Parts: sequence; C-alpha cells; structure tokens
Amino acid sequence: MTDNQNWRPPTSAVTGGPAQNPAYGPPGSSPAWTPPPKPGLIPLRPLAFGTLLFAPFTVLRRNPKATFGSALAVQAAIALITVLVVGLVTYWALNRIESAPLDEQGTVEAGASVTVVLSALVPLALSVLAGALLQGVMVTEVARATLGEKLRLGQLWRVAAPRLLTLVLWTFLLGGIALLAVGALTAVVVILVTIAGGAWMVLGIVTAVFGALGLTVTGVWLFTKTSIVPSLIVLERLGIRAAIRRSWSLTNGYFWRTFGAQALVALIVNTILQIVTTPFALVFSWLFSLVDPNAALDAYVPAAITYIAMLGVSLVLGAIAVVVQSATIALIYLDLRMRKEGLDLELARFVESAQSGASVPDPYLVIDPRSTPTA
Repeated sequence: MTDNQNWRPPTSAVTGGPAQNPAYGPPGSSPAWTPPPKPGLIPLRPLAFGTLLFAPFTVLRRNPKATFGSALAVQAAIALITVLVVGLVTYWALNRIESAPLDEQGTVEAGASVTVVLSALVPLALSVLAGALLQGVMVTEVARATLGEKLRLGQLWRVAAPRLLTLVLWTFLLGGIALLAVGALTAVVVILVTIAGGAWMVLGIVTAVFGALGLTVTGVWLFTKTSIVPSLIVLERLGIRAAIRRSWSLTNGYFWRTFGAQALVALIVNTILQIVTTPFALVFSWLFSLVDPNAALDAYVPAAITYIAMLGVSLVLGAIAVVVQSATIALIYLDLRMRKEGLDLELARFVESAQSGASVPDPYLVIDPRSTPTA
C-alpha cells in the first residue's frame, strides 16, 4: 500500500510538471471517480440487488467443472444409489410376499413395508450428507472467486471437507426442528378431529389451517435469519451456536433484502425447471397411456426412453439449481459483511498484498470475542 503522506503526483517527462492521468483528471483538478476493483466474480463494494440476482449464474459459468460438475456428480450418485437400494429391497420384499403362505401374508406384508420404508432412509441420509458438502463447495468457490482465484474441483472439496461434519449437523438440526413442529401440529389436529370428535372437529380444522399458516410464516422467518449459517461455518470456521448468533446479527435490518433475493432466485430457477421438464412429463404420460397393459415389452420402449430423458434433464437442471441457490446465499453473506463490516476494504487489501507477494491472513476469518472459531 502507498503511504498517503509521501505520495506525489506523477510528473510529465516533457514539462516536468504534474502528468495528466485519466484517473485523476487535469493537474490541479479534483480526482475523478474510479470504479471499485473487481479482481474476480463481483466488484468489491456492497452489491446492488440486481447483482445478487444474476451473479449466482455467473458462478456457474465461471467455473463449470468445479461447480456444475460437483453438483451433477453428487446428484447422479444419489439417484443411482436410490434406484439400487430401494429398487432391490422392493424387489426382494415383493418376492417374499408372493412366496409367503396365505396365513402369514399379512405379517410378511407389514414387515416388507417397514423394510422398504427403512431402505429409503439410506439415500435420504446420503442426500443430507451430499447437500452439506455441496454447500461447502459452493461457498468456498464464491469466496475464492471474489478474490480472483479459480480453484479446481479437488481443491474445493479439500477446503470444504473439514467443515463437512458441522454442516451435516446443521442440516439435520434444521430438518429435525421442522419434523418436530409438523409432527406436533399433526398430532394435535388428529386428536381433535378423530378422537375428540363432535364440536372439537371444527376446532381441529381451524387449528390445522391457522397452524399450517403459522408454521409456514415462522419457518420462512427462521430460515431467512439463519440462511447464511453455512457460509459462516465454512468461511469463518464457527460452530453451530456461534454461527446462528452471528447470522442473526448480520441479517438484522436486512431481512427483506435477504429473503427477497433468495425467493426471486428460487422462483427463476424453478420456473425454468418447470418450463423444461413439463413437455417431457406430458409426452411420457401420453405415451404410457397408449400402451396396452397386455402388450409386449417392446411397446413400452418409447415411454421408457422419454422417462429416462426426463430424468437426465431433471438431474442437469437440479445440479444447476443447487449451484445457483447455494451461490446466492454465499453472495448475500459477502454483501452483508461489506455493508456492515467493511469487508470490501479487507478484500481489496488482501488482493493488493497477494499481488505484491506478501503473506496475508485469510480476510474472511473473524475473531469474535464471544466465541472461539473451531478448526
């Protein structure tokens, strides 16, 4: 960095006086405005709302092998595991039911149903694990891309891996809270409607309507206030409790901006998803309805091809959605810190120091006296 007290304007080799620099204007004039530096993904300044909406798509285009490649590989693996595990268990369960004696079929059917349901928990758990890893990968990509760095797939995964356990615990915590809330409301409604009956049935219906509305509003509010927790876990290496507290603090005063950016990006992505996949679904339904149930196996080929194509398109678009939505959350985190903590100045100093070859600490790390960052 240049010492402002010792700075002198550049001199002209012809006149010996101050040189005319487009960035500063004519000699004696006030310095002209210069745009903020943009070493990589975004300019180092608080982001306009339009940038929050469209920069996530730039993340996808800037480093597609590491971002889209990661998401597609993970989603394809989860889909394959789901088909293999649930499909094989279902096939085994049906065969067992068919071969069971008539007097034992009820018991066998109940056991087979439980087995199939339990088998579905395996891909569900793997999906949570994969989702947490992808969040860590996308947050890391956005943070390093902002500094002008372009990491490869393996580098991103190695950086995100140490924070995977905390991300998984956070994901399970969110899911557990949601299940408990929905389960409690469902239990109350069932008791009022089916057990109490009579006049209590009306109360049960009212409780179901307003309870669902209340849970939805509360869930959206809590999700928005804690939406940048994954970024804090990865970039600031915080534990879950410290990350929740800090996310709550950073989003104070910016709730509607945080919610609006995520909601609009989700709307854009899901609209595109529906526009692309709906024709495949309609064609598949039409072809399948034309097939005679007693027809030969070859008659199902067109419908099967359409269904496979629909699955392939859904995987691709699902991978794009994961990248874009995860990148949106990371960009919101950067924007909030730029607005409230001057992170843009820290990032500019980091980039300048790195270009000069100096060793500088990670600009994203924050030492909070109320909590100790975890490794």
